Amino acid sequence: MQEMILVLDFGSQYTQLIARRVREQNVYCEIHPYHYRPPKTEHIKGVILSGSPFSVRDAQAPRPDLSWCEGHIPMLSICYGAQLIIMMHGGEVMPSSTREYGRANLSFIAKGESLFNGIELQSQVWMSHADTITRLPGNYDLIARTNDMGVAAFRARGKDVFGLQFHPEVYHSTQGKQLLKNYIVDICGCSQDWTPESFIQNTVASLKEKLGADKVILGLSGGVDSSVAATLLHRAIGTQLYCIFVDNGLLRKNEFEEVLLTYKDMGLNVRGIRAANHFLAALKGITDPEAKRKAIGHVFIEVFEREALRVKDVHWLAQGTIYPDVIESVSVKGPSMTIKSHHNVGGLPEVMNLKVVEPLNSLFKDEVRKVGRSLGISSTILDRHPFPGPGLGVRILGEVTAEKVRALQEVDHYFVKALKTSGLYKDVWQAAAILLPVQSVGVMGDERTYENAVALRAVESTDGMTADWVHLPYDFLARVSNDIINNVKGVNRVVYDISSKPPATIEWE
Repeated sequence: MQEMILVLDFGSQYTQLIARRVREQNVYCEIHPYHYRPPKTEHIKGVILSGSPFSVRDAQAPRPDLSWCEGHIPMLSICYGAQLIIMMHGGEVMPSSTREYGRANLSFIAKGESLFNGIELQSQVWMSHADTITRLPGNYDLIARTNDMGVAAFRARGKDVFGLQFHPEVYHSTQGKQLLKNYIVDICGCSQDWTPESFIQNTVASLKEKLGADKVILGLSGGVDSSVAATLLHRAIGTQLYCIFVDNGLLRKNEFEEVLLTYKDMGLNVRGIRAANHFLAALKGITDPEAKRKAIGHVFIEVFEREALRVKDVHWLAQGTIYPDVIESVSVKGPSMTIKSHHNVGGLPEVMNLKVVEPLNSLFKDEVRKVGRSLGISSTILDRHPFPGPGLGVRILGEVTAEKVRALQEVDHYFVKALKTSGLYKDVWQAAAILLPVQSVGVMGDERTYENAVALRAVESTDGMTADWVHLPYDFLARVSNDIINNVKGVNRVVYDISSKPPATIEWE
């Protein structure tokens, strides 16, 4: 089995970041709820306990049985995790006199302590807690402190059990990466052999074994995840993979033709289906965002199912599910409240009696791109901005019509083209144009106009969970606005969205 570091999640906002930092060391890592107990432990090289929004002093605070790993497998406990270890072994944790949040500096580091190799005195660390460790158990030693905190780090005497009151995984802990490397490589002894190339080799071998001679269908979107999933499957089973790319009439300008051409160059077996009329008919008269998403999803399943049934004896449905989706489904906090429903082929496995295969369900988004580059997939696909499954249907506020789609496709075309020609496209995580249900007075030539307004949106992010608006240059925005108004019939006003997520979402619907 693949050697790994196991992260036990107590609900911290930083848990995914811990896993990402481990994987930056080319070491495989999985996140599981705090009460998880693996059936086998031989491949687990280390266990990390995350922070938590709970206080260890709360009656309902999570307190799992860690006897299966504590003292047997190297353990690094962070913030709540560290306080939990101290409480469980007879130490004392008390409310802080003031909430300790923000930057601090290490004023003492125990000599010869392997966890702190290469860490300098006065190194900046990041605190985020309301409780403080006030007394260590008798068999625990202090290994670091700050000017204001008596216990910043500890170790169980004679054991590889460590605790940190600060967060080494966050950017503000300036030598946190080195500290985590000390734990992962030197203390846990991980071999650092989990690379994109090794992932491809192992995944292709696993897919060959799992799928055998079975046929697999996959819904392509033209995006990163489905394209990388398709390429992995193609390497494993070749012509047994049948890909379907549906034109829902809500794609970007010329996207259907361009994506099909790209997939042809990749050697994939892809069937392109034009179904714009079906989707537009289903959207007629609908203005509510959720109702639009559900209508689009329902028609997509109908079209996909019809086309998939033309492939005889299919046993598997492939999906481009990635690791954040998996983590969310088993989160210690439970699934998040639905802000908006996501467009996928949910329902098909049950309807068609298919088994599901998800070759990317252990990867984060940036890792998917790295695997894609190792597979030789074109940067045209790998560097594409995320695009919603319902497409322009959720970027047209109000009812969706063919004329509105045409207008928005043109606006989007001028915006994205300008980003690329100006060298700004890669500085933006996602760019969007939104057609607003607002008309405004304008003047073109000597004539009064009363036409549509559009909003442009560009955000920077790493995973879409949070995002900030991009400060595009004024002269760039002026040129784009001018191009749109002069060339897109029916639009006479352009505005730029300067909202961040939260409180706004990236998409408007």
